[in-house]
Amino acid sequence: MTATRRLLMPVFCAFFAAALPAAAGPNPDALLRAAFDNWRAKSSTTEVTMTVHRPDWERTSQMKAWTQGDDDALVRFIAPAKDAGNATLKLGNDTWVFNPKLNQVIKLPASMLAQSWMGSDFSYNDLAKADDVLTQYTHHLLETTHADGHTIYIIEADPKPGAPVVWGKLVVKVREDGVMMGETYFDQDMKPVRIMTTDKAGELGGRAYPVTMTMRPADALGKWTRIETTVGQFNVTQPAYLFTLSNLQNPRD
Repeated sequence: MTATRRLLMPVFCAFFAAALPAAAGPNPDALLRAAFDNWRAKSSTTEVTMTVHRPDWERTSQMKAWTQGDDDALVRFIAPAKDAGNATLKLGNDTWVFNPKLNQVIKLPASMLAQSWMGSDFSYNDLAKADDVLTQYTHHLLETTHADGHTIYIIEADPKPGAPVVWGKLVVKVREDGVMMGETYFDQDMKPVRIMTTDKAGELGGRAYPVTMTMRPADALGKWTRIETTVGQFNVTQPAYLFTLSNLQNPRD
């Protein structure tokens, strides 16, 4: 090789390297879809313990939850006795709550779905495992990290133009096996409002699952709500009556 060719070779290599497309990273849409498919499956039946913690008090409740497809969900309190029977039903874009003391079913306006559910730090949408982050936002991969032998993808979700959403953006952490590891919710000024973390991931119903999840307000020390999924069955056949207003008020489950 002549001296001239030796001098020009690095230039040619740099030119062609710049001309080649960058290696495509993981698809953030697919990562988020995998996380929700793992969380809900085609259908699910779970039992959950919820602890609401405040600086001067703490309370614990038990509930049972059912989901079907991407849109239908039913959550019902089973303990303590004073809360038992309270329930929330989501069918498509519509949500109803049932108060057994009043024996009344109330349809919630869309504006209330991001509000506190039963005095906790989770919202109605959170407990129904609503998939708005999949349908109302665009996604891009921010970062790839590693922890405890797993790869974790950090994804930013920005609202689509005109999307009827509350949050200015979301930042979601998804493990390579489809486990949701965390989610940070930002207001329209891009300030963090709520932070959800997966404190424990383990096997549940034959799959890796976010067993213990905690939601914390970003600006309130000593306030948090933790949900622990103690029982889980996935891809089960749900009875036809389950996701109905009749069953919401007069449960047959």
